[in-house]
Amino acid sequence: MEEGIVMARPFSATDAKRIVERHQNIIEKLNSAISSVEKYRTKAKEASDALVAQEVLRVLADIPIEEINRDKKGIRVKALRDYGYRTIADISTASVYSIASVHGIGEDTAYSIKRIVNDIVSKARQGVKIRLSTDNRSKEATALVLALSQYRRSQKVAYECRQLLNQNKQTIDYAMEDLSSSAGTLKWLFASKAKKQKATEAYNVLVGFIDGDYGSDAETQISNADVIDRNSNGDAWHDFAMNSVRFFNDLEDINPGVLGNDDSMYGLPEDLAREVQEECFFPDGLLCELRHYQEWGVKYALHQERILLGDEMGLGKTVQAIATMVSLRNTGGTHFIVVCPASVITNWCREIRKMSLLSVTKIHGTGRKAALQDWIKSGGVAVTTYETTAYFELPEDFKFKMLVVDEAHYIKNPEARRSINVKNISMHAERLLFMTGTALENKVEEMISLIRILQPRIASQIQGMAFMSAAPQFRKAVAPVYYRRKREDVLTELPDLIESKEWCSLSHNEELAYEHAVLSKNYAEARRVSWNVDDLKDSSKASRLLELVEEAESEDRKVIVFSFFLDTIRKVTMLLENRCTNPINGSVTPQRRQEIIDEFDKAPAGTVLVAQIQSGGTGLNIQSASVVVLCEPQFKPSIENQAISRAYRMGQTRNVLVYRLLCEGTVDEKIMSTLESKQAIFDAFADKSVAAAESQEIDDRTFGNIIKEEIDRINVKYGNTK
Repeated sequence: MEEGIVMARPFSATDAKRIVERHQNIIEKLNSAISSVEKYRTKAKEASDALVAQEVLRVLADIPIEEINRDKKGIRVKALRDYGYRTIADISTASVYSIASVHGIGEDTAYSIKRIVNDIVSKARQGVKIRLSTDNRSKEATALVLALSQYRRSQKVAYECRQLLNQNKQTIDYAMEDLSSSAGTLKWLFASKAKKQKATEAYNVLVGFIDGDYGSDAETQISNADVIDRNSNGDAWHDFAMNSVRFFNDLEDINPGVLGNDDSMYGLPEDLAREVQEECFFPDGLLCELRHYQEWGVKYALHQERILLGDEMGLGKTVQAIATMVSLRNTGGTHFIVVCPASVITNWCREIRKMSLLSVTKIHGTGRKAALQDWIKSGGVAVTTYETTAYFELPEDFKFKMLVVDEAHYIKNPEARRSINVKNISMHAERLLFMTGTALENKVEEMISLIRILQPRIASQIQGMAFMSAAPQFRKAVAPVYYRRKREDVLTELPDLIESKEWCSLSHNEELAYEHAVLSKNYAEARRVSWNVDDLKDSSKASRLLELVEEAESEDRKVIVFSFFLDTIRKVTMLLENRCTNPINGSVTPQRRQEIIDEFDKAPAGTVLVAQIQSGGTGLNIQSASVVVLCEPQFKPSIENQAISRAYRMGQTRNVLVYRLLCEGTVDEKIMSTLESKQAIFDAFADKSVAAAESQEIDDRTFGNIIKEEIDRINVKYGNTK
């Protein structure tokens, strides 16, 4: 008898059928998980449209029905109102038939009304911008966040499923084909020895796949896909709070324009914008996701090579710089330098390591010389300070890819030593990226001096344009070198910034202390109004601060308190006791500063971080806080804006509440008035890349005049007219 005839069958026909069905079922479910991405995408699109519709109705609800007769078309509005149509929202969903049934409104008029209303609805829709905030979990907002969370999770599952199929499906398909050729009882009986051997091997392969990593991984991903539909609203909001950037990027892709910030060309001439758009960006090695406007900023930096990035604080200038270096590294760049204030050097090192695969060398302190040599030899990103640039010695023929200068307004004075040092380093750089949200603080010349380092030719062009009538020419001239976006232009989805002036009335003891400081011409004491009393029980600002902290705790919020004065920082810390973390001031090392912020991030609601505004108001990301308290007004709007932007920045998912503690009838009022004037100048010019006339700075002389006015007022009060 032939050997093939007596070959034992190692599996039954039922076994073969069962293993093939199991594989077919797995493949079907994996493909279903892959295709479900489109289901959740559609769900998110519908949810975003529903949220827009809700917002449109809210807008329409404020428009009275009389608006349809604005053009005096003779529509009987009173009849509509008597019927129950009070607002445009009421009538927007009504049919022509329903409108025509109103006494005195015929069919033709009903059609006219519907056309007018549809036009109003269309215009309202154009002005609506979606904002998502953990403080506003409406039914419609929750539905959108849930759909986006499901879409995000489905993408991850789909990727894993696709990988499984790509790696294994061909082998499995071949095995199932080989098995099916001899699986049945009759097929096996008449199969050749070779076919039987092949079928046996195929069966073992399929069993091995089911019992091995493939089967386990497939089961995991199928389970993950099933769980997505059971994702809770709470889980979705948690996902949003942890990764809002990804949510908004997905929303922009799913429903373009729904956030109202699709004008990524903001401020650029059309021809330049087109070139920037076509610039290649290579993000391999970037460990975070960029917003679309940030990727646009990276492309601008790559294309223009020597630029001043003036984005408003909180828009992520740091990550744009890191992404630019990553792209240049992927195209052959090896050496980069970041120059920054000493207060943020640790933060820069941490951010680079967290957001990229770039190596980092800190060049600062006693080991700076050895660190510099290591960087020259090994490459990567050298992070140093303005002070350390005095010791920065590079070989004459040494070239590196890009110099990043953070808070570039530090070198606005071309005669300053650090300005000269940075300029000397820049001579070795192929590309320059200067960054500051306050390119123009006091004088147009400050901004021009920065541009002069970057693009001397452009600086010479704009030298004579420092006046309002030259604004259009100035804007066009600086477009190749100066790029600025505002939060309201690119982060329309950012939760509201709610600012409040908390006016306090001086107690008797406060008033005596304040008047003594003014009459003594003690400028610092006069500015510390309400905080300069011996007992904080007499301080109206202290009393209001306690109320604000208690209110924040009840709303599950954390608080940052800023002051210019060390003594005020000390008193606030004593006042709040164990509610506070350790304070941040100029004596705190950068490393310890970051440790304090890390502790604050992990702390419970109601925790307060107290910081000197010069030290804690720049270069730090503290999105875990959503309440900012300013103990006194500052002399420059930029200082306050930077402080507020520690919390109100990309990634913030709660409304940010800003409280300015002010006392009536004191220098606080006069400083605020001057501040508001100063801010108006910056908004009118620097925000739009336009040069301005010199603004009035609150310097010692200006403040001296304020004190003089207060002395005169107090003397009149007490009848001292000498």
